[in-house]
Amino acid sequence: MLRRHFPPDIEEEQPLGMIQACSSSENDLSPSLVIWMLIIIGTECILGILANGFIAVINTAEWIHNKVLSTSGKILLCLGVSRIGLQSLMMLELTLSSTSPQFYNDDVVYHAFRGCFMFLNHCSLWFAAWLSFFYFVKVADFSYPLFLKLKWRISGLMPWLLQLSVFASLGQSVLFFQNIHTMNCNSMFPPHSFNSTWKKSFAEATVINLVLFLNLGIFIPLVMFILAATLLIISLKRHILHMKSNATGSRDPSMEAHLGAIRAISYFLILYIVKVLALFLYMSNFFDINSPLNILCKIIMAAYPAGHSILLIQDNPGLKRAWKRLQAQVHLYFKK
Repeated sequence: MLRRHFPPDIEEEQPLGMIQACSSSENDLSPSLVIWMLIIIGTECILGILANGFIAVINTAEWIHNKVLSTSGKILLCLGVSRIGLQSLMMLELTLSSTSPQFYNDDVVYHAFRGCFMFLNHCSLWFAAWLSFFYFVKVADFSYPLFLKLKWRISGLMPWLLQLSVFASLGQSVLFFQNIHTMNCNSMFPPHSFNSTWKKSFAEATVINLVLFLNLGIFIPLVMFILAATLLIISLKRHILHMKSNATGSRDPSMEAHLGAIRAISYFLILYIVKVLALFLYMSNFFDINSPLNILCKIIMAAYPAGHSILLIQDNPGLKRAWKRLQAQVHLYFKK
């Protein structure tokens, strides 16, 4: 992301691992490793596209059939569409970076991919955070007046919040391009214009400021997701303790459902945090572009949309019923 934008003497002196010359031949991947990386990430992306495509199709069909879409359906539809675009872009980027590195490493192409990736990825993170927040507001049992008012108005507010998330993600992507342009212009000053200490400080300050800016859009939905998921788990555990105190001895199906909800939310929370950490490291360019750790970040980022969407299908009653109907139809088709 931040490559070939500083004069050679600055690159030789600066200690940060974020500014790397991605086109160095000594860091090229071996053909066998490229093939394995394409297979692993390609498989993850295909599974994610299929799972999110299923979510998008089911909610679109419900929208067409009922002439209206539930609030959770709107969030799931936005989430599915954004992830389809994100994983399609990841497959295209991986293919170009592995098979046509000279074309991919062109500044315009490279930053276009990073800008589009930032927009789609931030949209996906926001939509997942709003889904967690919506479930928390609808399911959690708190008696605070402000919370009760939010519970009553959340369905009307959610479409506006989704649109605001899209504009926020788009705005940050546009500002990303402006920051990159500024860095390019500043790097065009001749090396003898400043002393080496000033150039080193300028390079470090510019990179740190840009990294903080890039990850601001990750931090806000992360905090919102963690708070919503944590409070929802606390509320469900309180409800379970209340049901246990009133239990007559047999296992309550409602209690089983609540325990299942806690497990699902915990899985979502772990996946979300791991995904955000991998994204932070990847967007900050802490590792060389072809290092094993950078490749691991790519694998994690490709795995999250697929894994989270599969869990959503398993835990959402409407999606689970639709999936079972699809399985039955496919089984009947091949049986014939």
